[in-house]
Amino acid sequence: MKQKLCNSIDDVLRACEFKDGMTISFHHHLRNGDEVLNLVLERVSALGFKDLHIAASSIFPVHEPLIGHIKNGVVSRITAPYIAGPVAAAISSGKLDVEVRMQTHGGRAFAISRGSLKIDIAFVGAPASDCRGNCNGTQGKSAFGVMGYPLVDVRWAHKVVVITDNLVQFPAYPAEITQEQVDFVVIVKRIGNPNGIKSGSTRSATDPTGVKIAEDAVEVISASGLLVNGFSFQTGAGGASLATAQILFHQMQRRKIRGRFASGGITGFLVDMLQAELFETLLDVQCFDLKAVQSYALDARHQGMSAEKYASPGSRGSIVDDLDVVVLGAAEVDIDFNVNVTTGSDGVILGGSGGHADTADGAKLTIVTTRLNAGGYAKVVQNVNTITTPGSSIDVVVTDQGIAVNPNRKDLAGLLQGHNINLKDIQSLAEQSLAASSRNSIVNEDEERVVACVEDRYGQTIDVVRARTGAL
Repeated sequence: MKQKLCNSIDDVLRACEFKDGMTISFHHHLRNGDEVLNLVLERVSALGFKDLHIAASSIFPVHEPLIGHIKNGVVSRITAPYIAGPVAAAISSGKLDVEVRMQTHGGRAFAISRGSLKIDIAFVGAPASDCRGNCNGTQGKSAFGVMGYPLVDVRWAHKVVVITDNLVQFPAYPAEITQEQVDFVVIVKRIGNPNGIKSGSTRSATDPTGVKIAEDAVEVISASGLLVNGFSFQTGAGGASLATAQILFHQMQRRKIRGRFASGGITGFLVDMLQAELFETLLDVQCFDLKAVQSYALDARHQGMSAEKYASPGSRGSIVDDLDVVVLGAAEVDIDFNVNVTTGSDGVILGGSGGHADTADGAKLTIVTTRLNAGGYAKVVQNVNTITTPGSSIDVVVTDQGIAVNPNRKDLAGLLQGHNINLKDIQSLAEQSLAASSRNSIVNEDEERVVACVEDRYGQTIDVVRARTGAL
């Protein structure tokens, strides 16, 4: 029987015959509490390896040490659906010589499965694993719940390494990743801090303006005719989007509506709806807070799914294509309904699509919620800095000063006109937003230098991000 258990990450690297130029992948279920990526790269750097390609499902502020590895040549390429914090600023300032590929979550899974993103070694942080690599995300001090993102990595990677801080007796159960998929297992002191799962982007709006936007979004859903028994729903991670789930809770209770499923990154709000029998099941690709982690561990109705099942256009059945309604946030929306969640008002990378463009493409009704102004900046503009999700996928924009319906959805506009909904033209909202702004977006860019390519769900480049001076 092959000995899989290694004494250290150094031993794992030797066992995998680690080489310069490899593509190595990581997942982000611990979000801003993840320590696996930093831990692996620290040892890779100490051993002198260079020119690596990091294929992460997301990069957070906690991954700031990655900047040093870029500067010293350990890392030369990055591919990820979402990049935030100091690493995003470093990329925006041009620290990498090769353009970053900014995918969607579904696009990443699609690229891996079709071979356009080949992974040499997948590093899987697991809160519980046995010596053979059977592992799960629900047990141990670092429990994060669903292991949705690495499932596609381990299916296609040349080598798979499970890194755990909780070695359990063989066989581990339940096992989301199983031993026939795993080459090596290594124990470390800690894979991360689960308190970092819930970050600033996953907190519900509680202020009157945010709540009013959420109420209006629910009114749009109701007027659309989709809020009936069998309804399916997803919300993004923005404050107003999450508040929509809370308000929807009361609407569904009052009208005695029971939905089929809620999906995506699951929050405690959606867990409350499941426990109140408002949805038959939750389909979860990642847990967004510790309440969702606990629910996934204890409730069989709370089901996990891979990123491939969630959103890949190349799978035999993608959950986002079965969505009735998705409610999403925005950094900017323009008069063509294009949405930007990739760059800020200064043009510096602040995040990325994640599942934004995937769900917008698949759902019957895509609603974007945004304030008209924030921090003095206009949020409904003539042209967004960066197109993350094309306007062809957006049906309605809900702001605190009115609601705009995409002209391509005349059927929807007709339905909303019969309700007490403040309908406005998107151009008038843009003009109102500009008039109310006190600060202008100032983007100092090197027009010749592309630092990132933004891809749609299908892997096609739809926009680029150019170098920004003063990003660091």
